Amino acid sequence: MGALTGKKIVLGVTGGIAAYKAVEIASRLRKAGAEVHVIMTREATEFVTELTFREITGQPVSVDMWAKVTNFNVEHIALATLADLVLIAPATANIIAKIAAGIADDMLTTTVLATKAPVMLAPAMNTNMYENPVTQGNMAELRRRGMQLIEPASGHLACGIEGKGRLPEPVQIVQEVMDFMTREQPLQGRRIIVTAGGTIEPLDPVRYLGNRSTGKMGYAIAAEAARQGAEVLLVSGPSNLPNPAGVRTVRIQTAREMQAAVEAEYGEADAVIMSAAVADYRPKNVAADKIKKSDDELVLHLERNPDILFGLGQQKQQQVLVGFAAETCNVEEYAKKKLTKKNLDFIVANDVSSKDAGFAVDNNRVQLYFRDGRAEKYPLMAKAELAKVILEKVAGILS
Repeated sequence: MGALTGKKIVLGVTGGIAAYKAVEIASRLRKAGAEVHVIMTREATEFVTELTFREITGQPVSVDMWAKVTNFNVEHIALATLADLVLIAPATANIIAKIAAGIADDMLTTTVLATKAPVMLAPAMNTNMYENPVTQGNMAELRRRGMQLIEPASGHLACGIEGKGRLPEPVQIVQEVMDFMTREQPLQGRRIIVTAGGTIEPLDPVRYLGNRSTGKMGYAIAAEAARQGAEVLLVSGPSNLPNPAGVRTVRIQTAREMQAAVEAEYGEADAVIMSAAVADYRPKNVAADKIKKSDDELVLHLERNPDILFGLGQQKQQQVLVGFAAETCNVEEYAKKKLTKKNLDFIVANDVSSKDAGFAVDNNRVQLYFRDGRAEKYPLMAKAELAKVILEKVAGILS
């Protein structure tokens, strides 16, 4: 049995010179055990014939939205529904732009819009087209929606220039497909809420109280949870980071807005990972207009914000709750107090006064403290790697 036995793959072939490589891609996918259904754009038929793909795959080839039907299944819906994966190779700049814009004017784009299966694209085009900001923006939008893009190769292109934009060799593309389709997804089907960034509390229309959190840790956790198969809601305070691919992101500003967003979906969640740096206090009164300078001192009256994680701990049923303790001293003492007080399964503690870890950097150095008394200390590591550690512990508790 092949690595893709039982998998149904819809292969989209578009009108680029690299369309000839799609024949070998289809052949290799079938040899790996996949059932391959090909959709060609009309432009693709100028490079390769339908007959070639029909003979290679043993399946009918779809091109025309308006072809005479032989059964009562609406074809693009039928293909969208049966697909375990939609692979578009080669993916021209044109098809990338159409999918990014939500255009559905032929069999392939309509199928992509109708499918709930993962979509993988292998861009192939002239180097200048690939590097054009419009194309780069379109690809970024597809990534944001959770689509997988295979990096094009560099080398001599059909247009006669050297550069990036070549379709990778079929063996590499099929390997990418197999890696994607067979990778372990320990959080498959789980619903995970992740909070990230710092909340801000307005003083007036111009100023606010905030903190130094950038959201890097929470965004890394959300992205990794999605890669592991989870349905992820990311509730984020203000951050310059792009929305992670495959993650539903809700942007908020204040602590109370974060509380409302999390509690609205808490009942259906399997786990909540509260990595956000939530403001403990807010101004008692928010000025309607910009506060002007007057005296040498400005006195602010603050009131407590809701303790979101404490509230979740009080309502906790089946959920796994994970908190963060960003401290500058007595890290272990304060972390263990939070662990108990907030009814957490475990807490991630770190010293944010360290220059090489904590806020606004790509690395972190943490200790995990568990409800059963265990403690685990980790060396300095990338936040993306730490996200895997945290989610491994979450998956272990859920299982």
